[in-house]
This record gives sequence, C-alpha cells and structure tokens, in this order.
Amino acid sequence: MRILQINSERGWRGGERQTLLTALGLRERGHDVEVLVRGGGVLETRAQAEGLRTHAAKTTAEFGGWLARHGRAYDVLHVQTANVLAWALLAKPLHRRPVVFSRRTSFPIRGFSGFSRLKWGCTDVRVAISEAAATAMREMGLSVQIIPSAVPPVEPNTLRVQEFILREKLAGYRLVGTAAALSPEKDPVTLIHAAAKVCATYPDVIFVHWGAEGAAAEAARLAIRDLGLERRYRLLGFEAGVEQLFVALTVFVMASRHEALGSSVLDAMAQSVPVVATHAGGLKELLADGRGLLSEPGDAGGLAAHIVELLSQPERRLNMATHGLHEVQTRYGLEAMVEQYERLYLRATSPRLGCAR
Repeated sequence: MRILQINSERGWRGGERQTLLTALGLRERGHDVEVLVRGGGVLETRAQAEGLRTHAAKTTAEFGGWLARHGRAYDVLHVQTANVLAWALLAKPLHRRPVVFSRRTSFPIRGFSGFSRLKWGCTDVRVAISEAAATAMREMGLSVQIIPSAVPPVEPNTLRVQEFILREKLAGYRLVGTAAALSPEKDPVTLIHAAAKVCATYPDVIFVHWGAEGAAAEAARLAIRDLGLERRYRLLGFEAGVEQLFVALTVFVMASRHEALGSSVLDAMAQSVPVVATHAGGLKELLADGRGLLSEPGDAGGLAAHIVELLSQPERRLNMATHGLHEVQTRYGLEAMVEQYERLYLRATSPRLGCAR
C-alpha cells in the first residue's frame, strides 16, 4: 500500500515519536510510506534523517490544500494530530481516500461537541491509544479501536549515562526522574511540591526533569526557587533519545492531570524503572494490577508518599520493575502496533467504508 502519515506538530513529543515509529515500521513491512508534516518542525528533520520522503505545510489550512491536490496519490491517509482532521475530511471530495485518525489525548470535549461528533463520524477508521482516549468518541456512540503506543527497543549506552552523571554532578545521589513538557496538563508544579517533601526526608535524592518549555515553565521555576530546590530539582530541557538515560533512575514519576497513555512511562517500564504516577487517563490502565503506584492528580502529598515508599523498599522496586517490563514486552511492542494498523488500512481500503457511524 501507499500510505501517507500526517502530523502537524512543530515540536517533538509522544505523538510525533509514534508517527515516526509507525511510518518506519510500515516501511519495514514493505509499504510505500511518506509523511506530511509541519515545515521546519522536528518531525520533518527526523523523518528525513531516516530516509522517509517528506512533504511540508506551514499552516493547518495548507495541510488541507495539499491533501486536496495530492491525497489521491495514496491508498490511505492516516491523520495523527486532531487539528488537521477537519481539513483532511473537507478535502475528501477531491482526494476520495479513506481517512484514519488516531486520537492521542484524553482531554474531555467541552463545547463544539457537535462539530467533534460530525468530524469523528465522517472519519473512516477511528483509533485511540487507550480506553481513556476512546471515551469521548464512545460517549458519542462511535466505534473506536484501541491500538496502544509502542515502545521500541533502546540501545544501551553506558558511556552516555556516565557522561550525564558527570556533567550534572550527580554521582552518589539517587535520582527520581520525569520526562514531560513544562505544560499545565503535565502539572510540573505539583511534582515540584512533592519533590520538596521527598528531599526533606532523603538528602541523597535529586530530581531530574527532562522536557520542552511550555506554558507552566515560569510557574515551575518560581516553585523551585520558592522551595529552595535549585540544587535538588534540575530542569534539564528537551533531550533527544532521553530514554537511554532512564537506567540511571531509581524511580520514574509522572504528575499529569491529563494523559492519554504516557509513552515516557512506557519507556521507563521498558528500562526496568518502577513508576509513581497519578491515575489520570490512560495511566490508570497502564499501571493497574501493581505495575505502578497511583495517586490523585494534583496530590503532591500522595506522590511524595509513593516515591518515599519505593525509595525505602528495594525489593518492592525490583518486583514492580520486573512486572512493568513484562507488561511492556507483551503488550506494547512496535511490531504488534504496526501490524494492527496494517490490518486497519486493509479494512479501510477494501471495501471502502465511506462516512462511518
């Protein structure tokens, strides 16, 4: 099949990583795969580095225009970001190709729900990465298939880990880490307040926080300063391939208020790192049955208590890490994800589904 993957984000977060992994996995299975991306964005650079043919648009409207002109050249159009979906559907009378949409967020739909119902209803195949991400569609009476995000194998890099420890002067400390943008839905301020409670008990613990800038960055820096955590809570910014460094962590933590699944949590589990998180969205599914410790979103005390619980119990950390690794290996493999999408594409193209209900 000739498949076009479509993603309009400029930066690099979980959805962009999954878009690239999907494209590469499909190419590995013999399909002709191209990507339509935001011009100048990180995904464009990374896709080109992998030898994928890329096409670029500057605005969401330009995505629609491009699809109207060129979409007919493909068998399937797979939209990976919500703000392009309407344009792909508006262009459908011209490209006349099935549209697949993957929902990667669990934000509730407030206002314009009728528009969302119309847009999703006219999508040929709907996918969600978790039950939490599927909820809004199902509440509208729409069918949706769950295909979780995938975790590719991570190539060990001991030298990189050692250089990281030396560069950040972390030798002799136990590290609690997170990888999350400094955005409100990731709630870095609650995590910083939890860190203050943990650091008051454990002088040998340092928190490391990888992630791009966002709307909560200023509040996060203010909280660090007000709590006197400048040396104990390190904002390290975005770092490509950061999952290679997770092996240096004693505990991984995610403080999200909204989370469709949590690909960085999957990365931590794949590196045998035990996880503390909120039960927001798909995190509750991912970390059920003892695979992690869960607390209420916004509950700094609950997060801190669970972090302390793992820091103080090495055997429990090991058991949880083993359980988590097994879950990732059995349910979140790249090959399984790509195979499920391949089957969906075949169903979408033969026979044509038209406007789904």
